[in-house]
Amino acid sequence: MPPSSAAVSRLGAVHGRLARRLTAAAFAGLSAFAVLGALAGLLAGWAAWQGWQAGPGSSAAAWGVLALAVLLVLRHLLALVLVPAPGPCGIHLSRDAADALHYRIDEVARRLGVPRVDGVWITDEMNAAVLQRPRLGCFGRIETHLMIGLPLAHSLSRRQFLAVLAHEFGHLAVQRRGLGALGAHLRAWWLRVADEAAERHPALADWLDRRVRRYTLGMLRLARLEEFEADAVAARLVGRRLLGEALIEVSAKDRFLREDYWPKVLAQCASAPEPRIRPFREMGLGVAAGFHGGSVRSGGFCCSEGADPASLHPTPVERLRALRVPPGDMVAPGPSAASHYLSALLPHLAWVFDRHWWKCAGRSWRKAYRQAREVDRAAD
Repeated sequence: MPPSSAAVSRLGAVHGRLARRLTAAAFAGLSAFAVLGALAGLLAGWAAWQGWQAGPGSSAAAWGVLALAVLLVLRHLLALVLVPAPGPCGIHLSRDAADALHYRIDEVARRLGVPRVDGVWITDEMNAAVLQRPRLGCFGRIETHLMIGLPLAHSLSRRQFLAVLAHEFGHLAVQRRGLGALGAHLRAWWLRVADEAAERHPALADWLDRRVRRYTLGMLRLARLEEFEADAVAARLVGRRLLGEALIEVSAKDRFLREDYWPKVLAQCASAPEPRIRPFREMGLGVAAGFHGGSVRSGGFCCSEGADPASLHPTPVERLRALRVPPGDMVAPGPSAASHYLSALLPHLAWVFDRHWWKCAGRSWRKAYRQAREVDRAAD
């Protein structure tokens, strides 16, 4: 049985009120910048016109200096406001390259009543995310991009992967209420403006932080509420038990990769001057052969751990409690979503991510190797 409709309705009402309040604040802030920019433009034009009317002489030069100064202020205002939304990252996956995956993604979007995505991207992260951004960075049609982590695809079965897709598209279903994607865009835009102002004016960072602290905390609360709402939407589509199973599997295997797989990869720097392993090529086998679900789950997954107040996501325990799903038993291993949907592309994807990893890890790897050799020589 999905989460109670009364609880979902109350959650939606709280989310809606908070979203409207934050959207109004963002609209007011952006409107203030627009008014200041318009006034600066008018003042610069008026100063230039006065200089033209004054004719040659010191008076014209003074008006020209004023016009130039106001234009510089206008340029700075535009630099603060026109901060483009971040674009998708990873390897773009065309329909021809992965037709079955695109079909499944389109089917989930259709069943939840949200628009089809404009692009699918494969990343090297243990995560999946839906990104909405204007086509021109700040203006234009809102585009939707789905980013899927290759480690995530290696960690889930086809059914569990379907539950993760339903959760990600649940975010779109939630954001379509009210002003929809436009409201989400305005809220994120105003947050980028505040960050840009603090970065360009470090002396004002503390003052700006106090001014936007309430807004930032509201955005954090909104993001956490949206996670619960997206779970509720996904549970109505795939069932709360499957969604809970996918959540447990992602959490457990993310912990396995962080605490077991990657430390063992990096430990080789003590004996090899250059990386000899291709971690992304071996990741599918590593997850299938090296992961012991029971040991990870019994290692504290279900303990009540304090949530990070700055986290955009509730803890897995909180999400399972909201879904009313117990931790459950260990899930029998099976073919991964990566082997089903990306089998022909896995060698290429792994090679691209491995090359990137070698490039990023090379310098620190060689430094660690030299330090290990020095320790060995000192011991001898």
